[in-house]
Amino acid sequence: MRFMMLMIPKGYEKAAAGAMPDAKAVEAMMEYNRALQQAGVLLALDGLHPPSMGVRVSVSKGKRTVTDGPFVETKETLGGYWMIQVGSKQEAVDWALRCPASDRDEYVIELRQVQELSDFPPDVQRAAATLPGLQRPSAAHGKEGGR
Repeated sequence: MRFMMLMIPKGYEKAAAGAMPDAKAVEAMMEYNRALQQAGVLLALDGLHPPSMGVRVSVSKGKRTVTDGPFVETKETLGGYWMIQVGSKQEAVDWALRCPASDRDEYVIELRQVQELSDFPPDVQRAAATLPGLQRPSAAHGKEGGR
């Protein structure tokens, strides 16, 4: 099973362009990332620049609007993510619980299971199969399970 672990740090929605974490926080996070990697569950990870550097493309009734950040109506925002492959939802929760935090950190890690092609009915699978490389066998990433 693949899960996205979505990091939602409190206050990041108001961070200035170019805001960066301190070196000590990064060191702790790198230790955590190494543990994910050594356990063979890490597929990908990235941190994201704050919304002040972002752009939103909105669609309403066929009309497209482009809005530069920051986005005043935002109450929380994504700061980064990990893509992991584990054997169960509980294993994903266990990894999220291990994410390092200092006494002053406030964040949420949202876990979302990735939809696999096999989760869909046959007609949807056939329609999606027209895009080469869309089917990603779970075993190809070093962990069995979920398929």
